[in-house]
Amino acid sequence: MEIINEKQTPKRSLKRSLIVFIGNVLGIYLISFLGLGVKFSYFDDILLLVLFISLINAILWPILTRIAMPFLVLTFGVGALILNGLLLQFFGPAFDIEINGGAIILAPLAMAAVTTILSSLITIEDDSSYYRSVLRDAEKKRKDEIKDYPGVIIVEIDGLAYEVLCEAVERGDMPTLKEMIESDNYNLRMWETDLSSQTGASQAGILHGNNEGIVAFRWIEKSNNNQMMQCSGISKVPELEHRISDGNGLLVDNGASRSNLFSGDTDNVIFTFSKIMDFKKLYNKAWYSVFSNPSNFARIVALFIGDIIREIYSQIIHSVKDIRPRISRGIVYIPTRAATNVFMREINTSTLIGDMMVGDIDVAYSTYLGYDEIAHHSGVRDNDAWYALREMDKQIKHLTDANKYCPRDYQFVIQSDHGQTNGATFTQRYGQTFEDFVKSLLPEDMHMFAKMSSDEDHFTGSIPFSSDKKKMKKEEKEQQELSDSEVIVLASGNLAMIYLTQWSQRLTYEELNSYFPELIPGIINNEYVGFILVKSKEHGDLAIGKNGTYYLDSGEIEGENPLEGFGKNITRHLKRTSSFEHTPDILVNSFYDEEADEVCAFEELVGSHGGAGGDQSKPFILYPSSWKVSDDEIVGAENIYKLLKENLAELKK
Repeated sequence: MEIINEKQTPKRSLKRSLIVFIGNVLGIYLISFLGLGVKFSYFDDILLLVLFISLINAILWPILTRIAMPFLVLTFGVGALILNGLLLQFFGPAFDIEINGGAIILAPLAMAAVTTILSSLITIEDDSSYYRSVLRDAEKKRKDEIKDYPGVIIVEIDGLAYEVLCEAVERGDMPTLKEMIESDNYNLRMWETDLSSQTGASQAGILHGNNEGIVAFRWIEKSNNNQMMQCSGISKVPELEHRISDGNGLLVDNGASRSNLFSGDTDNVIFTFSKIMDFKKLYNKAWYSVFSNPSNFARIVALFIGDIIREIYSQIIHSVKDIRPRISRGIVYIPTRAATNVFMREINTSTLIGDMMVGDIDVAYSTYLGYDEIAHHSGVRDNDAWYALREMDKQIKHLTDANKYCPRDYQFVIQSDHGQTNGATFTQRYGQTFEDFVKSLLPEDMHMFAKMSSDEDHFTGSIPFSSDKKKMKKEEKEQQELSDSEVIVLASGNLAMIYLTQWSQRLTYEELNSYFPELIPGIINNEYVGFILVKSKEHGDLAIGKNGTYYLDSGEIEGENPLEGFGKNITRHLKRTSSFEHTPDILVNSFYDEEADEVCAFEELVGSHGGAGGDQSKPFILYPSSWKVSDDEIVGAENIYKLLKENLAELKK
């Protein structure tokens, strides 16, 4: 079979090589200057050592990384820093240079950091040296016969709404996407999520073609001994995938999953939460592309540290300028942001490029989490968010540029799973948490369990910063509290769920009013509540607002329409959600201010998603213009699955 297009070989860049050399020399000198474990007599010795190490790395690094790969993977890259430092320590004495203690890690880090800064200052974006090292390893794995149809790389920018994408393009923050959108090769479309506008529901629909029963990020299953199911957790997500999968996921046919919640029915996974506990799948040959260059992982760590500094600075600026709405981001969030915005971003791009260079996989799906994480905490259109999108655009350029060196062509789909809508939280507006507000409407002796944080929907729990045993114990303790509770209140962005667990069935509107006469009137009259969804024994599904009721089964409206401004498909979404087995007794959606474009999250997040209102339910998809896609509006994540699945099949014909 013939290669579709004539491919190129990455060229050597003298300018880039010079920058790397200078950066490495200055990095070692900096550690010595700071007295952190490097000692030398003459500056010339550093020059000679760097030259020598460059030659040694060219010869030995591919061999060393192949031997040590399990160690590098299990240490999540820290082993690469140690290996690099040990080489410096071993050969240093030959040049009268001592490298000891912390310098074994600090020296490689400083070398990469200085090189990265110099490259940025001189605006060198030449990745040819990296492409060459990845290509060298990929050629060894490549099969003799090259496929004569294109593969597909699907990049998900988590949480990016269609309108925000358009703004970022107009601002000049995403030049690569701008070029793609304005070309004749791609079509940009907005699509609409289901009522549950969060990653769990969307990725279940996109990767498995089935998100039936996923009420929200988290829900209670009364018929299952009040078990709390959620789109996160080391035991919950694998169980959820088992429920939704029919074995024909998007990635089942020679696919790869990179940093996703669900696997799409492939075993070729990295940082895929549904299979994160299967340690056999942790060791994946795609990791070679991350460590193919001796300085690549050190560069990632340097960028990681840089993002930590950027977040600390951002928190200070937000406080000094009193930017509103604002939440307390805390210390724990600082490394979490860097993990999603840098670490996982770089791992995704490196492994995808490795996949492309080998040229065997037919489809890869990868989630980039940085924008979603930052928009949650800083705001949908904050400077931090625009920065994340600028960096994301660079990743897309790296991927599209890599296509020049691949043995076969790869087409690209860039999409999001949902958007986000800004707004001050319920607690900030009302002065009381939503769970306390609900409790005030119920008898005082009722025992309540509340969980009002769903920002784990970006599944950074897949990064093993804490032990699995601790997580399991936490889940067990939580389940015991659930069993002892009579009322459970959960949040998913600006969507809240209320379960009265003394009853095994979903209570009707009439029963709720009979047992708790103050509950429904109290909720709907709260100025920050838009509408509630309940099921009436007499009238069926009801959406109730302050001044009116929408009878969803008959389509009749009594008084004012409580769903005005929530989109033309909102009744369809509510009826579908109401049909799920584990829909709460009362489902609450916050108000939506169309003029200010704000909702009111029931959890403490500036940008939120999970319910209806604004851009959170309006993501986008950018796909090749040669694909066969109907002009009809795309509603629901399951229809994105169909669109992708059908066109993947067409490419092989």
